[in-house]
Amino acid sequence: MSGRAIIVTGTDTDIGKTVFAAALAGALGASYWKPVQAGLEGGSDAGTVATLCGLPPARILPEVYRLRTPCSPHRAAEIDGIEIAVERLTLPAVTGPLIVEGAGGVLVPVTRDILFADLFARWAQPVVLVARTGLGTINHSLLSIEALRSRGVPILGVAFIGDQVEDSEATIARMGGVKRLGRLPRLAPLNAATLDTAFRENFDPEDFR
Repeated sequence: MSGRAIIVTGTDTDIGKTVFAAALAGALGASYWKPVQAGLEGGSDAGTVATLCGLPPARILPEVYRLRTPCSPHRAAEIDGIEIAVERLTLPAVTGPLIVEGAGGVLVPVTRDILFADLFARWAQPVVLVARTGLGTINHSLLSIEALRSRGVPILGVAFIGDQVEDSEATIARMGGVKRLGRLPRLAPLNAATLDTAFRENFDPEDFR
């Protein structure tokens, strides 16, 4: 790998991780890669990122595994009759930065033998933890931070998604001992222009370089 990778993971599924990954990839002019995509009926996360970040198609790297069933990759692969070979999930060589998106939360199983957090530890690249701001986020965020840290995964910081909840955001940053990178509000409409503007208003791209 010739460029720096940043791994984007979350405290849960459907919290805005893909939207944040698109914003970050666009702001850095990075390549984007989601190694395992589960659930293709509504399209892929790579397709969403391509629509939202305006990167050239060559910078949206193909998934290693595309699974039809919308559930945890380990189970989706079993249902689809596919065996995930973890040795194929190595970071691709790219020029410039690479944004890598996990699936769901940090302890989602990739196979029945390895979790995404374990995969992140193998890659040894910094992680951005995407967390919602709503009720329950302190517990989910601190558990995710603890799981990453126990495996020696470097944490770049936390990116929040949703309405401002100052106490929760500050508490997670202080008790988790992590940098508070910023907060991306829910956007309506959500498109490449509104996302780029919101990211630049709420985050400092230099925190990710």
